[in-house]
Amino acid sequence: MSHSKLIKQLKEKNPQLNQLELKSIINIFSAGLSDALKNGRNIELRELGRWYFKQLKENYNMRNPLNNDYIYKPKRIKVRFRASKKLKKKINE
Repeated sequence: MSHSKLIKQLKEKNPQLNQLELKSIINIFSAGLSDALKNGRNIELRELGRWYFKQLKENYNMRNPLNNDYIYKPKRIKVRFRASKKLKKKINE
């Protein structure tokens, strides 16, 4: 879903709010999510899911497929999302 489609849906459900207020609400929400993830905190929203971190191991024996040279990949952290049971049920209906 795009940013503009989300604003349109929110406008239909909340006609008392103007478009500028809806944009600021969405921007504040997304900034809060990104700030929490930058600070290393997990996020859980009931009935939606949770964002968490997964640490990936370092790889010593990776090969570059172009020239067959060995590549070293240091350990890294990825953000993962796990949907809640209620969201999975809604999607699979």
